[in-house]
Amino acid sequence: MKRTIATALIAVATLGTATGAIAAPSQAQLNDIARYAPKADLTELSTREVNVLLSAIHSGDSENQKRLFVQSYING
Repeated sequence: MKRTIATALIAVATLGTATGAIAAPSQAQLNDIARYAPKADLTELSTREVNVLLSAIHSGDSENQKRLFVQSYING
């Protein structure tokens, strides 16, 4: 879980300094997130939040840790 959080924080820091236009999240990306939080409303997620969640999803953590992180991140 600590690795997931560290990865997410690095993603936020990296994306927070990016400039220029950023494309809206794709439906495939939102589908990946929905696998870990099926009841969540993903329509209001920013591009940066989607990237943080995708970084966690593609980390080497267990499926349970990924699910817990995604759900807790979305639920605030």
